[in-house]
Amino acid sequence: MTLIQLKYFCETCRCHSITGAAKELFVTQPAISLAIKELEAEFKITLFTRINNRLTLTDDGAQFYKKAIYILQYCSDMQLELAQGEKKQAMKIGIPPILSSIFFPGMLEAYLEEFPDSKLSLEEYGSVRACSMVMEDQLDIALVNMEMYNIDQLDSCILLHDQLVYCVSHEHAFAKKESISIEELDGQEIILFNRDSVQNKLLRSRFETYKVHPNIIMQGSQLYTMINFMRNGKTGSFLYGCTMAGLPKYKAIPLDPPLKTDIGIVWKKGRYVTSQMQQFISFVKRYYEAF
Repeated sequence: MTLIQLKYFCETCRCHSITGAAKELFVTQPAISLAIKELEAEFKITLFTRINNRLTLTDDGAQFYKKAIYILQYCSDMQLELAQGEKKQAMKIGIPPILSSIFFPGMLEAYLEEFPDSKLSLEEYGSVRACSMVMEDQLDIALVNMEMYNIDQLDSCILLHDQLVYCVSHEHAFAKKESISIEELDGQEIILFNRDSVQNKLLRSRFETYKVHPNIIMQGSQLYTMINFMRNGKTGSFLYGCTMAGLPKYKAIPLDPPLKTDIGIVWKKGRYVTSQMQQFISFVKRYYEAF
């Protein structure tokens, strides 16, 4: 099997004809036919059936096409990275808005101190949206809440074991509590993350399970705005426990039973992992081992 054979095969799939593929690739039809025959002989499968002068993939051919597309894309990405050299593109990283406010900057500062020539492009998205963008190649890597229903579709690494906590000012009626049940939030003023966050989905699911109806006054992503609401002593916000070290003026109250969650990084399964991505993944694993 050669890359040329795969290229000829994939173009034939797109054109549904050997004639069309030959025109697109500026080669002869016999060259295309020979490449397909050699692939079928090597793997002992039939790639196409002909229906009304149109080539259609067999079941084996469809599976082979998926793998061939991946191999060609992988090689193309590798060639692009090597060709760029010093002109490498910025690595696109998705980060949750709340974590980016307090938790992420320290890690980023440490990374850039160790690798000052790195080029990063940071974009804020909730975990649900960020995972979709990774799968669509719009982000290279994302820092996310790992409680995703489709997390197995991505390569991933857990960085932290955490839990969601109810954050209130010291004037709030719950401020002296060591924990609260989900039922105690019935009718309470609360703030949730945006709907594209896993946190939002997890909490709404628990509210429905316990038939609890809190007064959700806002769904947001800006920590500063949430803090302004919490200052009134009546409103609480759900945050990650790991963020509370940066909010000493507020009380973090765990749920009972706790709503545990893992935070990690994800990247597209099967994609070519650039040297810059490998460097970043290795660094964050080392960095968060200290937590």
